[in-house]
Amino acid sequence: MPIEAVQAVSATGYLPQVQRPQGTDEGFATALTGAVDNLVSLQSASNELSVQAVTGNLSDIHNATLASTRAQVTLELVAAVRNKGVDAFNEIMRMQA
Repeated sequence: MPIEAVQAVSATGYLPQVQRPQGTDEGFATALTGAVDNLVSLQSASNELSVQAVTGNLSDIHNATLASTRAQVTLELVAAVRNKGVDAFNEIMRMQA
């Protein structure tokens, strides 16, 4: 697909536009660190709700299930991004050899 086609699709609103404040320069490492921090907080919340469910202090099991699923999906996403990054690094190293 030519670049002009991607720009046309983006202009029609089919692609989400990410708005960053002026003067911020986030790199891939910063974004990945933020994702890992988010994962840690989701896992912590899931663990707290799981403990409440086991001890009988949980009023709504729905919240515990949602927190557990969010943590699981986020972990799978972070692992997939990590694996793709390692694959890309290995491919670059093979190209240099």
